[in-house]
Amino acid sequence: MKKKIIMFLVLLISFGAYAQMDQYAYRSILPEITDTWHAISLPDEIFSKVSPNLSDIRVFGITNKKDTIEAPYLLRLKTEKKSFTKIPFTILNTSFNEKGTYITLEIPTKQPINQIHLDFEQSNFDWLITLEGTQDRKEWYTIKEDYRILSIKNELTDYQFTTVRFPNAQYHYFRILIKSTKKPVLQSANVTRYEIKKANYREYGIEKLNIQNPKGTKKTIIDVSLKTPVPVSYIGVQVQETFDYYRPISIRYVTDSIQTQKGSWKPRYRELSSGVLNSIEDNVFTNTSTIAQKFRMVIDNHDNQPLKINKVIVKGYQHELVTRFTNPGTYYLVYGNDKMKKPSYDLNYVSAKIPDEMTTLSPETQSTIGHEESSVTKPLFANKIWLWGIMGIVILLLGGFTLSMMKKK
Repeated sequence: MKKKIIMFLVLLISFGAYAQMDQYAYRSILPEITDTWHAISLPDEIFSKVSPNLSDIRVFGITNKKDTIEAPYLLRLKTEKKSFTKIPFTILNTSFNEKGTYITLEIPTKQPINQIHLDFEQSNFDWLITLEGTQDRKEWYTIKEDYRILSIKNELTDYQFTTVRFPNAQYHYFRILIKSTKKPVLQSANVTRYEIKKANYREYGIEKLNIQNPKGTKKTIIDVSLKTPVPVSYIGVQVQETFDYYRPISIRYVTDSIQTQKGSWKPRYRELSSGVLNSIEDNVFTNTSTIAQKFRMVIDNHDNQPLKINKVIVKGYQHELVTRFTNPGTYYLVYGNDKMKKPSYDLNYVSAKIPDEMTTLSPETQSTIGHEESSVTKPLFANKIWLWGIMGIVILLLGGFTLSMMKKK
């Protein structure tokens, strides 16, 4: 009798494990697991099925004994990695002649630099500069020529671009020539070495692009629709114009829709990013990764003619799960339950032993959990009353078994 009770308990435990996966709506089988560590690349199709914060993603495996186990993971976004190293320097002198203003910097270290940020007392200017470098202050070498710095501040615009960027250069002295008939007043400067590891982006196809210039609004409205909801972190706008322009831009995304009294549906928007569309910098606007499908960009033209927009580019960071597999089995990427909280794994706190290199797995075709079998007859345990009844019988059997053992003693 003891043996039968143990076997029955094992059956119930196995059923409970299967029920874990049944709490989700979708699953995608993973290729064969060959190592302890694998990265799982999240396909675009899952983002329309998961919670906005990705809290309902799990990796479940079914062992040879038909037990369901959960593999821990870390969610990683392949974002860019930036670092700034401040380089000490000294302003040796500032001089002014008919060519403009010269600012000479001395770099006491041998470290290469690639950025010089300038802060001026003036708030409105548009200057061209030349940057040169030398080791001995005798022979100067041109690093940048006719590089533009700009500041616009008024009731409509507050925009500044005063960072000189250039390839790594290692000189003992740097000289900046500001070509202006009026003498600039330099308040401060910063010399840095800026390093960036580029992000791994996935570019998304645009299903619909609609550009409007409503009369009387002095605005350009760009509506962008993607094929499916995806995590977006990069929006680029390519402008055809070759003349100078500086236009405030706001970018919003559709969160949901509400029905009006007339029966039509009106989209509701949330702010995603904002900035200035301009002719100096790359018109790229980045934001925290956000799952969205439809966007609206509003360009404020003030009293200017609308710009001609050539193209809109939408990208998102590649998402992957760094996953640890400790038991052999058939594994699935499982998702689709907005009531689930984010899992708490040891990997969230102790990740020092995660290898730098690992094989990346791509989930196979998505399928619906609970709709794959055509049998109409529901399993016995689908009814909670049966389950509670069986649990009660098990408790009674265990109690009876315990009493019989006590009587024998």
